[in-house]
Amino acid sequence: MAVPKSKKSKSRTRMRRSHDRLDMNAYIEDASSGELRRPHHIDLKTGIYRGKQILEPQAD
Repeated sequence: MAVPKSKKSKSRTRMRRSHDRLDMNAYIEDASSGELRRPHHIDLKTGIYRGKQILEPQAD
């Protein structure tokens, strides 16, 4: 079985793990309604995705 010859330092371990964090969710402003929404997702307020009506609009 492969065993490390010497202990890895905290610095090396933390440098390796620096890219393992979760990124923040990206939001864009919808061109038609001005609401914030996730890219490539349906705008739940209007129900429109890529210019087509997918869902019925929600009433406030």
